[in-house]
Amino acid sequence: MTASVQQLDFQYLKLDGAPSPALAFEPFDLPSTNQRILGAPFETETVIPLALRPSVHDDAEIELDTVVKTIKSLQAQDGILTKKLARHGTLLFRGLPIHNAEDFSKFAHAFGYKPHEIIGIVVNRPLLAPNVAPANEAPKETLIYNHNESPQVPHAPEYIFFYGHRTPRIGGETPMSSSIELFHRAKEEIPEFIDEIAEKGILSKVTYKIDRQYEGGSTLAQAFGKEVKEGDDEATRRAKIEAQIARYGRGKHTTWEWTDDGGLVLTHRLPAIRTQPSTGLPTLFTGLAAYYKNNKINTAVTNARKNATQQLYGDGTPIPEKYLAKLAEITDEIRVLHKWQRGDVLVYDNIIAQHGRQPWEGEQSDRVVLASLFDGDSVPGAYGEGDWAQVVQALEG
Repeated sequence: MTASVQQLDFQYLKLDGAPSPALAFEPFDLPSTNQRILGAPFETETVIPLALRPSVHDDAEIELDTVVKTIKSLQAQDGILTKKLARHGTLLFRGLPIHNAEDFSKFAHAFGYKPHEIIGIVVNRPLLAPNVAPANEAPKETLIYNHNESPQVPHAPEYIFFYGHRTPRIGGETPMSSSIELFHRAKEEIPEFIDEIAEKGILSKVTYKIDRQYEGGSTLAQAFGKEVKEGDDEATRRAKIEAQIARYGRGKHTTWEWTDDGGLVLTHRLPAIRTQPSTGLPTLFTGLAAYYKNNKINTAVTNARKNATQQLYGDGTPIPEKYLAKLAEITDEIRVLHKWQRGDVLVYDNIIAQHGRQPWEGEQSDRVVLASLFDGDSVPGAYGEGDWAQVVQALEG
């Protein structure tokens, strides 16, 4: 790093019932491979991730209940941690007493966000603790390139928590990059592409099948079948699945077609450019570089992952590969790779920060990362005036 992390405006907090401040978080520097200073349009010396660790008096042992109380106290002070997320995009917490899914769940819920219900899930995520599931469990050879979570469907979480329960010796890093910085660079270097997707949006075609399409993938029943019961006839089953799709609240901008094998193809017209609620800054909320990069590398290396999602310009015309390659080139330049230590927690503002997963050596079981997804108070704003350009919170169901 060329500059140290600036000191935060965190104050030692007096917790309820505590005679003196018990715990605070202090920033610390990471190696340049794990942390970088963000470029324009960010303020000077803004880093990704902002790395935090506990600071205690008299070398006191840290208890999870104290950590949870501290997080809640910080959030009660005008959402301090939420504001840090909105500036840095990603926070790293290290050195906390988090040892399992239940501990992680308590920590994540302390931020006060609403648990996110995944509608139209494309990967299998069995529940391990309240609002905690495995992160993507695709084979260890599979690259999952930088992307915002759920860019292929209308209903995406605002916040993502990852907990490193088991970490491999070589590989398995979690990337992070700013989708605000990605937009800024793309606007400068491929302005014609930005103009096209601002005007047309993205047409996202997602295929769901009765059986899972790849290792770690989901089935149609997992995606939309939560109300389907054994014994339902075909018409009833389809009606219940379509009712779940309607919860997206996209009207004519989400259509679907049943396939001969009992599967479903959903087509969404979505904005790939959205705006950060607190600043109005445009953010390239997308997985376009990931679809391009994953297809190239995973087909060549493992040939094991089928692409269930196709993305086009909003008018149905293909996006030239040169633009996808450029997005990946920029992403390679602006991302860092988080080398996990056991117990680390990464928190992403999904509106403005992208994540992924690097392949690793050893056994599949050498890397266990858990995830917890949450909704914020508001969804990202529109960039442009098309009625398809504003996403909404999904309807309760």
